Amino acid sequence: MIVLTRLSGSAFVLNADLIERLDSTPDTVVTLVDGKKYVVAEGLAQVVDLVRAWRGGIIAASTGGEAHAWAQRAHLAAVPSTVATGAED
Repeated sequence: MIVLTRLSGSAFVLNADLIERLDSTPDTVVTLVDGKKYVVAEGLAQVVDLVRAWRGGIIAASTGGEAHAWAQRAHLAAVPSTVATGAED
């Protein structure tokens, strides 16, 4: 959820998952997937930054607070090979 400001100055909270597109006409217009539109005081780049920060927070929360934990697990590592001879030395 992101906090945006109407042109009248009142703040509201918007579910960023419902955003279909943003337009700058020159006011910033947020269009939702159901066609509803909101004209907001924030600029286009600022709304994009708010959405990125919100989604980044979700990723960080899902990895136990480690924002880059997924990157640490996403690599391959060498595993030492062991040869079983069947007899102990």
